[in-house]
Amino acid sequence: MKFMDIGEVAARSGIAPSALRYYEQAGLISSVARHGLRRQFSPEVLLQLTLISMGKSAGFSLEEIAGMFGRNGTPDLPRAVLHRKADAIDRQIQELTALRDTLRHVADCPAPSHMECPTFRRLVETAARRAAKPTRTGRPKPRSAPR
Repeated sequence: MKFMDIGEVAARSGIAPSALRYYEQAGLISSVARHGLRRQFSPEVLLQLTLISMGKSAGFSLEEIAGMFGRNGTPDLPRAVLHRKADAIDRQIQELTALRDTLRHVADCPAPSHMECPTFRRLVETAARRAAKPTRTGRPKPRSAPR
């Protein structure tokens, strides 16, 4: 089996060597040998790095991602957790779509003042109701501070 040194893994994956060392320290990946001072990795590390990147993009923490790999580094993906994350992403997509539509309406609204526009007022009231909806903890969602 041909091993790749850390520079080749970095070049092929687009991930900086410092991040690769951090991932190794965190237990996400592991080198299989050393050639001089350079870490050597098996080709399977590229798949692991792709899965790590996908997990990060989906909003998983590195600790959660580390738990998705078995002892030998093979993926052991928890299907129920993935379904919950996909559902959360669907909700986020819906919220972002509504926000985009609101912004477009505000930008294109022909009313002399947005406060005179019934569609704008309805969109704002709907957003306020959504923001006040209790979360699973029973508390309203925290509102971000105005900028």
